[in-house]
Amino acid sequence: MNKDVYILGIETSCDETAAAIVKNGTDIISNVVASQIDSHKRFGGVVPEIASRHHVEQITIVIEEAFQKANLSWDDIDAIAVTEGPGLVGALLVGVNAAKGLAFAKQKPLIGVHHIAGHIYANRFEREFEFPLLALIVSGGHTELVLMDEHGSYELIGETRDDAAGEAYDKVARVLDLPYPGGPQIDHLAREGEESINFPRAWLEEDSFDFSFSGLKSSVINTIHNASQRGETFNKEDVAASFQKSVVDVLTAKTYKAAAQYNVEQVIVAGGVAANQGLRQALEAKFSETTIPLLIPPLNLCTDNAAMIAAAGFVTYQQGKRSGWDLNANPSLMLN
Repeated sequence: MNKDVYILGIETSCDETAAAIVKNGTDIISNVVASQIDSHKRFGGVVPEIASRHHVEQITIVIEEAFQKANLSWDDIDAIAVTEGPGLVGALLVGVNAAKGLAFAKQKPLIGVHHIAGHIYANRFEREFEFPLLALIVSGGHTELVLMDEHGSYELIGETRDDAAGEAYDKVARVLDLPYPGGPQIDHLAREGEESINFPRAWLEEDSFDFSFSGLKSSVINTIHNASQRGETFNKEDVAASFQKSVVDVLTAKTYKAAAQYNVEQVIVAGGVAANQGLRQALEAKFSETTIPLLIPPLNLCTDNAAMIAAAGFVTYQQGKRSGWDLNANPSLMLN
């Protein structure tokens, strides 16, 4: 019988300090996340210097807690996986240097992981992957369609040309004077509003799987500003519902079209915006009309966590790939 493989995952790419221990890439033994939302809320967004400082304060604590909750010791750990990018460089450096120091001290293999690969592999806790598969990645910094023919293989077939979907959510939320983080606030308001405003949808070229949300964001902001300048009131719930419908329509239609064109066996959704109820419901409804299985992680695995980093790191470990002591934070790391 093959020995179980335990991977310690470390994630510090933005404003969550996280550590987790995962068995065989699919079984979460512990998953600890220290959130910084309260610290950044008063600024309306993440302040990189504050995020880095919090990571320094929390990194040792969350790693120790991950071991305590797993009831394991360093002797049980086979490798350390850490997010090397993309993300905030100062935040990434805390996790990378902690992982390198521990790997050296404990004589454990070191594995650098791409943050988005981690989001993709969060789905593997729910179900085994079937290839070829299509991944829709939707977060504050990314909106991409990625084709995978095998584990660890990523072909980018569509990406945003300007704002990511999550970025558009945050900017619209700010104009609506909603508290940080804005995405969940808009999702909540959208459920109470009516889709009464016809905001634009950027379909781009007929054969393109790229996305564009800058025009939509500007249209929403202009609508709000024009109403304010005329002294007119507007319904925040209706703005949220109409904005979200525009985003969701494009994401759903392009994902469906790509899945059909590439004849995939599975579609998975990844990233923080995968927690959006409007998007989840629209995708579930669309793919219920097909025979293609749709995987969406549970809400606690959509946002940044270290279990997903350990899961992606397990694949790299199984492939025999290791990082050297020159591993460094790479805020612009490419997935492919």
